[in-house]
This record gives sequence, structure tokens and C-alpha cells, in this order.
Amino acid sequence: MNTNILTQELLAMLVPKVALIAYENQTDHGDKYFLEMRTIGEGGTMGTGVPVTYEFLREISETYAGKNTTTPSGAIPTGLLYADTRKGSEKYVWWNPPRKRMMYFAETLGVPDGEYHVPGVIYEAGEGRLNIYAFTDEVPTAGTVLYSGPFFNTTGGSVCLGSSSLKRPSSPTWAQMMAFWEDKFWCTTFTHLGGGGNPTCNNLVLVTRAAADRPFDTAELKPSGKTLKDLLK
Repeated sequence: MNTNILTQELLAMLVPKVALIAYENQTDHGDKYFLEMRTIGEGGTMGTGVPVTYEFLREISETYAGKNTTTPSGAIPTGLLYADTRKGSEKYVWWNPPRKRMMYFAETLGVPDGEYHVPGVIYEAGEGRLNIYAFTDEVPTAGTVLYSGPFFNTTGGSVCLGSSSLKRPSSPTWAQMMAFWEDKFWCTTFTHLGGGGNPTCNNLVLVTRAAADRPFDTAELKPSGKTLKDLLK
């Protein structure tokens, strides 16, 4: 489509209706703000300013967001332990039992790509960050001891997400949100040890290789100094 034609169509579809004007008053006791709206008539003439109402802001927010929200919804998976969807406080905590995972490694590590046994894992995600811990209980409880994630690309519990290009799904279910964060970790190439060195008692390369043919040796885990209760708040 010709750029000029596209511009004309956009201008034909978008008609200004309301202008929002923000005022600031700087005082010795802190800044104060006031928000007003003015209707826009034919020819772009603005009407008299009136205070913005909460109802108006809510309507604008709902209309703008539509169905394209990043707040999860739907059935709650059994592994989800904690959820805070508030903007600025977003946090989710969930767990996986011991299992095999497909893992990818940089050639410099000397570990071939493939499926490896991993211990029980607890994830703490939100606001662009991911922490990952191991646990040994059959089912995690508030008193469950957390161990440092025995993986490359981690320091303690903190995961180096690198330059992952995986995009967060729009309007995700809870299961899709959890899968997004798990894929962000497991589908990324492991490239290096974290700042704390080996997160296992012995060399992580040898520990990982050994987990190719048998369950992960939990004797290799290092305590993180936390329990699950520390994450559930």
C-alpha cells in the first residue's frame, strides 16, 4: 500500500475527541498535580476544561488495553504457589517435580545438547527477572529448604536472561505464562558459570554430564539460605 494512501486512511479513521491536560504546581511541601479534559469539537476547537473522573480513566484504560493484556487468567495450575499481578509488584512462584529437560550448551562448556535429569525446581518470576531454585522434598511446603539452581547462567538463584528474544504472550492463561518463563530459561543456550562459580559441590560440567543417564544427585546441591516461605510474601 502506498504510504500516502495509508496515512490518509489513518487520518480518516482517527478523529480527536478529547484532550487531556496535566498541570503541575511546585510547592515547598512537594509537587501537586491536576488533570483535566477538554472535549474537541469540529475544526479542532476545544471545549471548557473539566476535572478528569476515575470513570473516564477506567474507560480509556479498558478501551486501550482491550484483550491485549499480560495479566494471566483461566484455570489455576496445581504447581502455582503464589501470584501477585499488580503492576510494579508482579511476582509468580511455582514448581516442577524432578524430570528430564532438553538443555542446550555452548561448545566451550564441553557438554553436548540433550536431555538431562534435573531436580525439583521452584521458579520465582516477574518484572523482567527470573530466579530459580532446587528442592528435595516430594511436594514443596512453606518450610521447604531451597538450594541454589544447579545450572549454568545462574548466580545463587538469579538467572542471567541474556538477550533472549522470546516474547511474552498477549492475554496468556496461567499455564502459558508459566511456560513462557520456563522456556525463557530452558530454551536458552547455557554459556557460563554465574558469578559465584560452581553452584554445585563439584564441577558443574561433570555433575551435568552425570545427570544424562541417571537422576540428578541431590547431594551436589548447595543451600541458598532460603526456604520457600521467603518467596511466598
